[in-house]
Amino acid sequence: MNDVPAGAEPSQGSTEDVRRAKLERLRAEGVEPYPRRGFPDRDKISAIFAAHDPEQLGEGAHSQFSYRIAGRLVGRRGHGKTAFLDVRDLTGSIQAYARLDSLGEEAFGRIDDLDIGDAIGIEGELHVTKRGQLALAVRECTMLGKALRDPPDLFHGIADPEVRYRQRELDLMANERSREIFAMRAKLVAAIRSYLNERDFVEVETPILQTLAGGAAARPFTTHHHALNRELFLRTATELYLKRAIVGGFENVYELSRFFRNEGISPKHNPEFTMLEWFLSCAGYEGVMAFAEQMISTVVEQVLGTTVVERGGHTIDFKAPWKRITLRDAIHEEAGVDILTATRDELIEVLGEEVDPDADWAWIVDGIQGKLIEPKMVQPTFLVDLPRELWPTVKPVPEHPELLGEAFDGVVDGMEIIGGGTDTNDADMQRENFVRQRQRRHPESEDAPYPSDDEFVRALEYGSLPAGGSGIGIDRLTMILAGAENLRDVILFPSMRARADPGRGST
Repeated sequence: MNDVPAGAEPSQGSTEDVRRAKLERLRAEGVEPYPRRGFPDRDKISAIFAAHDPEQLGEGAHSQFSYRIAGRLVGRRGHGKTAFLDVRDLTGSIQAYARLDSLGEEAFGRIDDLDIGDAIGIEGELHVTKRGQLALAVRECTMLGKALRDPPDLFHGIADPEVRYRQRELDLMANERSREIFAMRAKLVAAIRSYLNERDFVEVETPILQTLAGGAAARPFTTHHHALNRELFLRTATELYLKRAIVGGFENVYELSRFFRNEGISPKHNPEFTMLEWFLSCAGYEGVMAFAEQMISTVVEQVLGTTVVERGGHTIDFKAPWKRITLRDAIHEEAGVDILTATRDELIEVLGEEVDPDADWAWIVDGIQGKLIEPKMVQPTFLVDLPRELWPTVKPVPEHPELLGEAFDGVVDGMEIIGGGTDTNDADMQRENFVRQRQRRHPESEDAPYPSDDEFVRALEYGSLPAGGSGIGIDRLTMILAGAENLRDVILFPSMRARADPGRGST
C-alpha cells in the first residue's frame, strides 16, 4: 500500500489514481467521502481498554458493550468474507473486524475497498479475540476523510529528517515518539501557566509588532506598515513592556509567547521560538533563581512524573535547589585565571581563538563562558554575576559595579535554558546603561548601534517597585525533557531552507 514515497508526485496508473477512482465511485454511489456532520459522540480507544479486562470478559462477543470510534486506518487484512482493520486515534489502536454475512455485500464491499490512511468511523460491539485481545465487531463503517496519497510507513516510522521537519503531519502520522513529544510539550506549557497563575501572576499580552526592537541584543525581523508609513519590528523580547506593566501597578507578570530573531539557524537556534518571560516584584536575582528552580522542578515532575531525565548518557536531576557558582569562580576553576585581574591577552589565550580587535572584555569573557564553562555543566546550574555590558537592564554587583551585573544564566546539559537578573528601577542608571549599550559595538552584531528605548526610561521616571525577572526557553527545556538533540525535533513546524526542487513545495 506504500508504493509512492510521501511527497512524491503520482505517475500514470499510480496508487493516487486508484485512490481517486475510489473517491469518485463513492460519490457516484451517493456516499460523501468528507461528510459535514463528522462523527459526533465518539469514544476514545484508550477508554475502551481502560474499561475492560479481556480475561474477565472471556473470549467471544459482548454485545452489551457498544462503541463508536474514529481514527485512521493503519492496517488491514482480509480473509475471504472477513476484513480485519487496525484503527488508530490519538490515544491508541484497536482491531475491528467486518463480516460479509452480517453487513451485506454493499457495506462490506466499501470496507473491503478502504485504503491505508483513510479516516473512518466505526460503530460496533465489543469482542474478545482468541488471542485475548479487545476488538470491535463492525456494525457500521463511515468514511470520514478519503486519503488521496499513500501514507508513510505507519509501523516503522520516518527516518528522513527532511520529510519529518518539512511535512510534520507525516511525522506525527508515522512516529509515535513525535506525537508523545508534542503532547508532552503542550502539557509542559499548561503546567507552567498553572504554576504562575496559582501564585498570583498576571498573564499579559504585549505587542508582537514593535516600534523599537528592544529588550535583547538580537537582529530583528523588519516590516513596513503602510497605513502608519513606518517601519516595525517583530519582537525579540517582551522584557521592557512587562516592566512597564509593573510601573503601572501590576506586581508579578508574565508572558508566554513567540519571539523572533533574525539570526542563524542551528540545532539549538530557530528564528522563531517560544519563551516565557516573567517578573517578580520586590525580588533580587537570588529570589528569582529560587523561584525559577522551584517552578521548573515542579512542572518537570508534573509532566514526567519525576525530576530525573536521561539524556545523551547523562542522568539529569531538576530537583531544587540547583548549584550556584559565580562566573569568575567557574573560569578560575577551569582555566586558573581571574577574569577581574587578567589582561586582555591572558583572556584571549584562555579563549583559544582569534578575537576581533574591537571585542571588549565582556565579549571575551562571554566567549569563555560559552566555550569552556557551559559545555561541561550537566546538572542544572546557575552561573551568576555576569558581564554587566551584556545585561544593560540589571543592577551592578556592588563589589565590582563597573564589570559585573546581578545577572545569571541557568545551564542544563551544556545549554542555557534560562537567564535573568535583578532589574534596575533607577531611571537615570537605565538611561546611562542604554547610552553605553548604544555606543558599544558587538563584533558580531549589526553595523547600527543598539537603540535606546526612551519610552521605557520615561516609564521608570514615574517610579516603580524593584523587581527581578527571567526568561525561560521553552523549546530548549523541551529538548532536554524529550532527550532530543535538535530544536527541530520539538518545534512543530520549524524554519527550513527552501527546497531545491520547487515542484516538491517550499515549506
